Amino acid sequence: MLQRKKTKGLNIIIVGCGRVGIILVEQLSGEGHSITVIDKDKELVSELINFYDIMGIVGNGASFSLQIEAGIKDADLIIAVTESDELNLLCCTVARRVGNCSAIARVRNPDYSLEIDYLRNKLGLAMIINPELEASREMARVLLLPTALDVNSFAHGQAELVKFKVTGSSMLSGMTVAELGSKTENVLVCAVERQGKIFIPSGDFQIEAGDNVSIAAPRKVVREFFKAIGFKTHQVKDAMIIGGGDSAYYLARQLHHMGISVKIIEKSKERCEELSILLPQSTIINGDGTDEDLLREEGIESAESFIPLTGSDEENILLTLYANRVSGAKVITKINRLTFNDVIDGLDLGSIIYPRYITTESIIAYVRAKSASRGNNIETLYHMFSQRAEAIEFRIDEEHPGITGKPLMELKLKDNLLIAFINRKGKIIMPGGRDSILAGDTVMIVTTNKGFNDIGDILA
Repeated sequence: MLQRKKTKGLNIIIVGCGRVGIILVEQLSGEGHSITVIDKDKELVSELINFYDIMGIVGNGASFSLQIEAGIKDADLIIAVTESDELNLLCCTVARRVGNCSAIARVRNPDYSLEIDYLRNKLGLAMIINPELEASREMARVLLLPTALDVNSFAHGQAELVKFKVTGSSMLSGMTVAELGSKTENVLVCAVERQGKIFIPSGDFQIEAGDNVSIAAPRKVVREFFKAIGFKTHQVKDAMIIGGGDSAYYLARQLHHMGISVKIIEKSKERCEELSILLPQSTIINGDGTDEDLLREEGIESAESFIPLTGSDEENILLTLYANRVSGAKVITKINRLTFNDVIDGLDLGSIIYPRYITTESIIAYVRAKSASRGNNIETLYHMFSQRAEAIEFRIDEEHPGITGKPLMELKLKDNLLIAFINRKGKIIMPGGRDSILAGDTVMIVTTNKGFNDIGDILA
């Protein structure tokens, strides 16, 4: 049996060493957790244990004996992220019967999408994650506010973190954060990306053309803010989607609920026939979505939004660049690989969705919450600007000495950290120095520091 190294973190078993598994190993081992990986690919397991300070076993992660060898009886958590939904569910089911650990499974098949809550409850799992479904929700939020590059929801949908680009003609160009605050209510500038550098800005920070700015605000005032600074605020009326995979199905289903008409271009005739039955409200075109003549014939030049969801990152990027050149459409680019970030950032693709980041963020948030001290928890975690900053929403269940009940101006916070809002019984408070955090609140912070598990981590 493998001998586990004692650490202050959790004992975690990760089944599946694909791209998501590798990201989880990198993040969780870096945050001090003891990791054991299981995968059938011997070379992949060897590479990971040589590169990271972790344990590794080659074989079937659903095997009872293999889980025993991996230390399931002493594990705090098992995460199953193989390419097979059924194997992931079986791994977690076996683990729940053998050990006393929490279990997380990645499940992507649309056949299970309406049964996630049922499966989670009946199998006793902590979480079931569908990355394509979550990615489609993020895309839909962006299409509701096309000016935005990213829109992320906090406080059970009552607050939003919105990223947008400042243009040369914008009234924000040359304005300080304090001046912006005096002109707008209930909006807080949380972070600014400028030429690859991330700033958590103070009041005298001057906004410049070309900056990517993230603001936090109550959801109901976000549109008013963009209208006040001269940005378009209407949702798109139509969407052209290239590729008819699971992501396209999930997205189309959500867009119909929003009253947005959908056209899907898909190569496979058989898949087109399936989509015609699954999505009777959508227009399904059987053709090559990378064919320039077909795109023009189907109206790319007049489309209000364009979303390439092919299985190829290169095709998605190429289609985005083409759409930006021939139309004024709001474009969202789905990217699966997590390499060449500097190159991708330099292409100015606009809104980019990484399903794998969405998956890992949910899991890391759960792990940090499980690691946190009693009395507070992590509700939501979002990585900003290619994981160079984090937005974390903590739930404060009870009094926390040195933090709760004290005016924020008296707290000695770490550098490069901002308290973005306080959610008190559904009311979003954009905090000033005299406000304080109370038991029962949730609190969102934005920081370039890494690995926060506990609200106490905000103090210097």
